This record gives sequence, C-alpha cells and structure tokens, in this order.
Amino acid sequence: MAHIAIIQGHPDPDGGHFCHALAQAYADGATAAGHNVRSIDIARLEFPLLRDQSEFETGTPPADIIDAQNALARADHILIVYPLWLVTMPALLKGFFEQTIRPGFAIKFTSGYRWEKLLKGRSARIVVTMSMPALAYRVLFGAHSLRSLERYTLRFCGIGPIRESLVGSVGEIDSRKREGWLERMRRLGQRAD
Repeated sequence: MAHIAIIQGHPDPDGGHFCHALAQAYADGATAAGHNVRSIDIARLEFPLLRDQSEFETGTPPADIIDAQNALARADHILIVYPLWLVTMPALLKGFFEQTIRPGFAIKFTSGYRWEKLLKGRSARIVVTMSMPALAYRVLFGAHSLRSLERYTLRFCGIGPIRESLVGSVGEIDSRKREGWLERMRRLGQRAD
C-alpha cells in the first residue's frame, strides 16, 4: 500500500473541469487498490503569495500549507494535475509551490550553493491539460513549464522519478477519448504511478 498525495492544481474552486475528473479517476483507482489517498485542492486553500526572500526562508507557513506539507511528507507518490494557462501553470499553483517547497521542509541549504534534498524517496506524476495539441506544446514550446516544474521544483528537493501525462486538445475530446483518459488515470492510480 502506498501513500499518495494528489495536488489538484486547477484554481477554480467550483470544480467540474477535466482536471478534476482526471484527479478523481486517479484517486478512485488508487483507493480501490488499497492505497491511502490524500487530496490537496489548491483552490480551496488559504495562503498569501510570498513577496520577499526572508518570508520564503524564515517565515511561518499558513495552516493550510503546513497541512499540505504534512501530506507531502507522508507521501510515497505525488500526483500533480493542472491546466496549462498562458503556456505555464496557473499562478495559484506556482504560489502554492513557493509556499510549500521551503527551506527546512523540502530543502536545507548547507553552504554556498549547496543544499540537502529533504523529499528524497518520493516519485511523482504530472498531468497537464491544454487546449493545444500536446505535440505542439512539446515541439513549439519545449514543454517549458513542465520541464521547469520537474527540474527546478521537484528534482530540486529530491523527488524522482517523475513521469508525465499531457492531455492535449481538451476542448475537442469526445466522450470516447474522455473515458479513455479517465480509465488510464484509474489504472495509474491502481499502480500508484
């Protein structure tokens, strides 16, 4: 049995988007397989944006962020689901990571430009939905925001391996393709992948 933390990165608190359906299908598959699942819906969390370096390094995280950190600390695997907005992640999700991936929790600076990675031993999957074809995102934009999240946020604190699923042309998905994606997410949840 794995402990799984699901970060629902869609900023709409009303739900009902394909991101929500994908995350729920993953959670359903994981729960059915006996995994322990904890969902973090960033749209429902209360936290301010960080505005200076000292706040990041020495400030006290808000209660919702501490709760999210506790879920991530217990997790063996992390699922992150978000929509592509302006060819990157929504600002609220970026603000969540800035609040969460802090020194003392995710990293520990040792000397100069060296640090200790405090979240080793966890794997992750990133699921990104977008209106453009996934191939266009990879080829024309180099999947920049996805690569940034992988390399400079998750790997920075020791998370790996990291896998990805890109769901392109979301507005044009018919019911057959939609169900295919949901079934794929259920299977990934069962395997904690």
